[in-house]
Amino acid sequence: MRRAVLAACLLLALPPGHAGQPIQVAYSERPPYLITQPDGTPGGLTGAPTTAAFKAAGIPVEWHLVPANRQLLMVKDQASPSCAIGWFNTPARKDYAKFTKPIYRDRTWVALTNGAFAARGIASLDELARQHDARVLVKDNFSYGELDNFMRHWQPVTGVSTASTLKMVQSVSKGLVDLMFVSEDEGKYIMQHHADEHAPNLRLLQLRDMPRGIERTIMCGKTVPDEVIARLNKAITFK
Repeated sequence: MRRAVLAACLLLALPPGHAGQPIQVAYSERPPYLITQPDGTPGGLTGAPTTAAFKAAGIPVEWHLVPANRQLLMVKDQASPSCAIGWFNTPARKDYAKFTKPIYRDRTWVALTNGAFAARGIASLDELARQHDARVLVKDNFSYGELDNFMRHWQPVTGVSTASTLKMVQSVSKGLVDLMFVSEDEGKYIMQHHADEHAPNLRLLQLRDMPRGIERTIMCGKTVPDEVIARLNKAITFK
């Protein structure tokens, strides 16, 4: 009897992933980074390595397909251990989150714009900074790496969206805004896979002084034990 009680106590003391309590992992459809596979797991540039890392680490997981702001709420929630896929490790997020090693690094940033704005012939960030009438669309609660500081100094007309990337692309294509910043990977995917819908009026501006993309991680809440983060780090193969 005493052995059974002791075993139960030890089981309860183990972190999620040991006692069978799954980690809640959130993501949203965002090709080419995140694409739900037929078996229900996330694939893509950040989804596939995340799925592989949890599997290799032997950590039970429940996948949740939810919008970006909902992902943040899950990570901040102290009631259950949760993670989200592909987020940047920023100083502000360290107040409520832990981060794994990088699972992917973006290529350079590009500006996705429409034909009318592209006709201005802008070739650098310095030239873009002089376009004070430019209307820029950004994703709510997203970071754009070094471009965050650039936009604070530039201070363009800024729209904040909670919509999907494709909906934001539609706003650019229709001329409701002038541009949005995307990674080169994402920009090329948009141009290749949405040619019939939007690409005829879309342009990718590869400005010569654009900062390099930054590393993406698995972002987890403070209730996720350090031991789980360590196991994921050991399983992550990106270098």
